[in-house]
Amino acid sequence: MKKSFYILGFISFFTLGIGAMFEFLSWPYRGVIVFIGFLFLNFGLIPAYFYQKYQQVNN
Repeated sequence: MKKSFYILGFISFFTLGIGAMFEFLSWPYRGVIVFIGFLFLNFGLIPAYFYQKYQQVNN
């Protein structure tokens, strides 16, 4: 579970970083990339974090 948490964190922050680079350079599809990064963050990384903390408390 911990390895998937780190992989999901890398993917979400990498996507957000690429989206920020596209935003600064005014390249196309920048909004889509940032939106996908926030989706990974909000629906992947944050729930995985709280699930991992929940597992630590109950064990």
